[in-house]
Amino acid sequence: MKKLANILIAVTFISTQLYAQQTPGNVQKEAITLLGGIAHIGNGTIIKNSAIVFEDGIIKACVDADKSKIAYKGEIINIKGQHVYPGFIAANTSLGLVEVDAVRASDDKEEIGENNPNINSLIAYNAESKVVESMRPNGVLIAQVSPGGGRISGASSIVQLDAWNWEDATIKTNDGIHLNWPNSFSRGRWWLGESRGFKQNPKYNNEIDELTDYFEESVTYLGGNKTMKNLAFEAMSGLFNNSQSLFIHVEDEKGIIDAVNFSNNFNIANVVIVGGYQAHLVTDFLINNNVSVLLQHTHSLPNFEDEDYDFTFKNPKKLLDAGVLVGIHTGDAANFQTRNLPFYAGQVAAQGVEKEIALQLITYNTAKILRIEDKLGTLEAGKDATLFVSKGDALDMKTNHLTSAFISGRKISLETHQTELWKRYSKKYQSTN
Repeated sequence: MKKLANILIAVTFISTQLYAQQTPGNVQKEAITLLGGIAHIGNGTIIKNSAIVFEDGIIKACVDADKSKIAYKGEIINIKGQHVYPGFIAANTSLGLVEVDAVRASDDKEEIGENNPNINSLIAYNAESKVVESMRPNGVLIAQVSPGGGRISGASSIVQLDAWNWEDATIKTNDGIHLNWPNSFSRGRWWLGESRGFKQNPKYNNEIDELTDYFEESVTYLGGNKTMKNLAFEAMSGLFNNSQSLFIHVEDEKGIIDAVNFSNNFNIANVVIVGGYQAHLVTDFLINNNVSVLLQHTHSLPNFEDEDYDFTFKNPKKLLDAGVLVGIHTGDAANFQTRNLPFYAGQVAAQGVEKEIALQLITYNTAKILRIEDKLGTLEAGKDATLFVSKGDALDMKTNHLTSAFISGRKISLETHQTELWKRYSKKYQSTN
């Protein structure tokens, strides 16, 4: 029996070594100065020879080393010729909620029921996820974890991607409610002999009426004496008191207009269009209503046969040129593809957008859309020291190679299950040559 117990302990130890997530970084104890790097601030500017000082998890200075006489503090790290970026922010993800798409037991993204504003995705967040740790080597250090399903999916929260548990990971709780707007059109069901083209949804107006009733009931409840507590209606209060944003998932032109008008009718101040495939058709309308857009990732095919093959590549530029506040999210792509977020921004740069402006799509712009720009999104004094150093251009998959990364000043591990496998098998094939 004792021998069996020893074997079980050994197996458990080995399994932990092989499969446990990397240990989160320790709290910053000493000031750090990154010297000589090319600093991409995240707001469109570059410092070619920078000095970045951070202490107690906060950036104390980010200056031009040729012009400033600031004192370098603590550990001085020479990164001459390397690039420094603010941590990339992945909006509208299912990170930590879905481990394997095909394994239902590992999928906590959706809740049963149609209207679930009281569902909080944060408590289902798995900080031990191997998918989560695979984000960090590409510079994705922050994520909005969003629920899905139903008409009102629930509330999202914003986390940092190096934590022991969801409590430690939390940056902002319940930042917004996610609403899946009814489809005004649907594609014909060819297997029933219908045309493959789009047709009007006959239930569209009824679905909007049902949604309107739900919001009106929420307003009535919140303004009443609440003798009988309704958790779902209670969860809607943040939309009406300006503490939460309303993230409306909608793609088509008519749906976008109807959704924004719907929000205006309820005096919801912070509205974000998620998806926004045809948002380029209503840019003036969006600007006039102060609505921002999180576009789905650029590496996808166009939705319509008469569109250019590279429409999705060019779509962000259309909104940027019009003056819309826009960011990129990974959309309906498989969960693990969120790690490609910087390369989606790189694709936008390839379509004529200045590289530093394309960078804003996953840094400062996204931070503003998520209302966390006071802490994250740029390399500026007073903000969290959440940043990374890369040997090359972080938006280019050929040259993005991180040498170090920090979250709130904590130096984090860049090792993942994938890097361990790479090292393991590279040794195998090197030994056979």
